[in-house]
Amino acid sequence: MDFFDPTGREFWATVGTAVLCGAIIGFERQLRGKPAGIRTSILVCLSTAVFMQLGGSSVGETGDPTRVLGQIVTGVGFLGGGVIISQGGVIAGVTTAAVVWVLAAIGAVIGLGHEPTAIVLALVTVSILVGVEALEPTISRFGRRPPHGP
Repeated sequence: MDFFDPTGREFWATVGTAVLCGAIIGFERQLRGKPAGIRTSILVCLSTAVFMQLGGSSVGETGDPTRVLGQIVTGVGFLGGGVIISQGGVIAGVTTAAVVWVLAAIGAVIGLGHEPTAIVLALVTVSILVGVEALEPTISRFGRRPPHGP
């Protein structure tokens, strides 16, 4: 079956799953007002899935899916690094960078043809984002407190 046939089931299963997974995670990010919202999440997930399909489709020629995956990891690391900022000694955007990383991983899973796994990973990701945030006030009580001024 040819992935690049837009009348085929494989094409729409890949595209649909990437859009769904990106939207699931992006919706949570959008609700919290984070920089990588629904559109960004869908596009990262979809583009990674398509790149993986491209790498897999050129195996018989000169391509190598593992090299494509390695380049995706490098590129997404750069993209994620772009959302991390430091202002006045406070670092922000690390969670957003990690979410971009997870979106690419989910896209790779989709591109390799494991759509049900990708949906589960998207739901686990949102569960972690929501669940850990709910636990943070309790957890922070057990952590170190900054020293008080003079």
